[in-house]
Amino acid sequence: MPKIKKINHIAIVVEDIDDSLAFWRDALGLKLHEMRDVPVEKSRVAFLPLAGSEIELVQPTTPDSGIAKYLTKRGQGMHHVCLEVDDIDGMLEQLKAKGVRMINEQPRTSSDGKRYAFVHPESASGVLVELYQV
Repeated sequence: MPKIKKINHIAIVVEDIDDSLAFWRDALGLKLHEMRDVPVEKSRVAFLPLAGSEIELVQPTTPDSGIAKYLTKRGQGMHHVCLEVDDIDGMLEQLKAKGVRMINEQPRTSSDGKRYAFVHPESASGVLVELYQV
């Protein structure tokens, strides 16, 4: 049976990463580990590690991206919670068998080789949930 290992990260959608870093890095003192463009998601992401997890600041890089549409509709704020799992294929099978609505029926693979899939917020009390296998 697949298991959730931990909260991998919390993603926050922002209009401007540099402006947002004034709070997350400068005021709170979190260290900026990396800034990366993610072309497949049409976004730019700042990674701020925190006690075995991360805060990710996500900024759209094009006005037609999913992140840009989210930002226009809902404004800045929490975008999703990412749960790290030990077996993403098994977890997807388990969720589908329980009638959970998925955004991704099959896992996608990030540029650094991690596999991920999103659960539709309709099935998670309004929260967008990302499942991640490292």
